Amino acid sequence: MSRRIAAIDFGTNTARLLIADLFDDGQFEQVALQRTIVRLGGGFSRETGLAEDAMQRARTCLHQFAETIRKHGADTVRAVATSAVRDAVNGPAFVEQMTQETGIRLGVIDGLTEGHVTLAGVLAGLDQQPEQVLLFDVGGGSTEYTIARGTCPLFVHSLPLGVVRLTEGKPDPAAMADKIGRELDSLQQQMAQAQITFSPNIQLVGTAGTATTLAAISLEMTEYDYRKVNNSILEQQEIQRIYDLLAPLSPEQRLSIAGLEKGREDLIIAGSLITLLTLKRFGFTSMKVSDYGLLEGLVVSDQV
Repeated sequence: MSRRIAAIDFGTNTARLLIADLFDDGQFEQVALQRTIVRLGGGFSRETGLAEDAMQRARTCLHQFAETIRKHGADTVRAVATSAVRDAVNGPAFVEQMTQETGIRLGVIDGLTEGHVTLAGVLAGLDQQPEQVLLFDVGGGSTEYTIARGTCPLFVHSLPLGVVRLTEGKPDPAAMADKIGRELDSLQQQMAQAQITFSPNIQLVGTAGTATTLAAISLEMTEYDYRKVNNSILEQQEIQRIYDLLAPLSPEQRLSIAGLEKGREDLIIAGSLITLLTLKRFGFTSMKVSDYGLLEGLVVSDQV
């Protein structure tokens, strides 16, 4: 027996739809996948929240998603919005308007829930189940850090570090790195208070657009193939090489680099810095890349 589930991860930068058949044993089979760089957090302000043009892009995307869901006859729709919507003063009004227009109700989840569901999704796609995992999920508005032993999360913390937030809010990479460093100081303090210790066999896993883009650039992909990206290993020195290659280029020039998707050409610098500084801060020389994440977690987890 199986159920057809439509999952939507409406992030600060990217919106993704996965329609999958979920079987009784917890496995699932992909039926359809769509993704659009909406940049919902673009032009965000503390005073007014989501910008009008960003909401228009979101509206167009959700109408397309609704049509795909109708076409494939999903039994259940699990749709969530993350950092941009939960931080926006006009977030509730936006959610209500999208529900009325498209029939899709976006549940606004907090960073803790986001971390838990993302962990479930990532673990569903790992080729080996590590004894302990440090998972970091670089989003458009926030980055979630989750430490788990097996399938059990021990620590989840969300930092206000996102590629859209940093790119639009900081003037240069030095200012971005300073902000990232201060937030990682706070993270380590939180870990110390929670008495978190790393096992010798801990595995660092990066998920979401920054991690998969870095992997795609490293593999020189002209067309993205999630099967090659998922469970690939990126060495710290390779991430540094990619950063050093991209940093001097203009956003337009970066688009000539194989593996870099249009819409990420300005954001990849902030994402690379978060990734590099995370590896260095916690003493990792490499990371495993997961193409699975919150979207797949919405299919396999009943936490939302």
